[in-house]
Amino acid sequence: MSELRWHPLLEQWVVVTAHRQGRPQMPADSCPFCALPPYDVYLYPNDFPAFDGGCDVVLYSPDHNQLPSQLSVEQWGKVIDLWSSRSKELQADPKVKHVMVFENAGAAVGVTMPHPHGQIYAFPFVPPRVEKELASVAKSEECLYCLIRSKESQEDVRIVDKSAYFDAFVPYYARFPYESCIYSRRHAKGLNDLTADEKADFAIILSQMRKKYDALFGFPMPLMMVLHQNVHFYVEFLPLQRSKTKLKYLAAVESASWTFLEDVVPEDAAAQLRSAGL
Repeated sequence: MSELRWHPLLEQWVVVTAHRQGRPQMPADSCPFCALPPYDVYLYPNDFPAFDGGCDVVLYSPDHNQLPSQLSVEQWGKVIDLWSSRSKELQADPKVKHVMVFENAGAAVGVTMPHPHGQIYAFPFVPPRVEKELASVAKSEECLYCLIRSKESQEDVRIVDKSAYFDAFVPYYARFPYESCIYSRRHAKGLNDLTADEKADFAIILSQMRKKYDALFGFPMPLMMVLHQNVHFYVEFLPLQRSKTKLKYLAAVESASWTFLEDVVPEDAAAQLRSAGL
């Protein structure tokens, strides 16, 4: 069972999850996801949930050794459909205050199971990052996300890829090395507000971006992928590799002062990602 404790100085919740200490660390000889009945994509209740009653594992493929960058566009479409249906279910629950669809990829990020998967957390509160972002959005007369996407599109220098309905770019204010986003060109709140054509197109550009990341240095990129469905749908990629041989560590300045030191110039990162995999 998890326990919420209030931090009076930072005015935010801390979640004590001591029961998660017992989760398996990359078992070499067995995989619980491979032992499931036959499936294509699968929603698996997390055996070690961070929150009581609202943490799922999304299995991308039955192939234990398949990387997310190796998934077909069709397979990504099935993952997106599962993300969409589960998001809709959780968002309808009045006890759920925020739905977070995400993926941790790579041992450097702390992945404990190598089978290709992501997760969905149903938060009983709105996370502080989301509160801060929504407060900034509320100050803008126009949609702040639309303004950001429009400016990046006009300046073009940080654009990585474009599809029929989405723009992928390294934001001007990137905090992580090789950080990028995929923004919906149309103002749509979340996955379930996208049309069928937009979802199909999202699968295409998502597949392209994952391939670019793994092609960048010639090995699977350790990263965090987060889907934002609060006001204007976008995806955030937060890599932890600052060069082919060096990891990015969130040390004292980042962790204690909440001030990010960006090791790679965003315009240079965009140029490298644009050419990756060509």
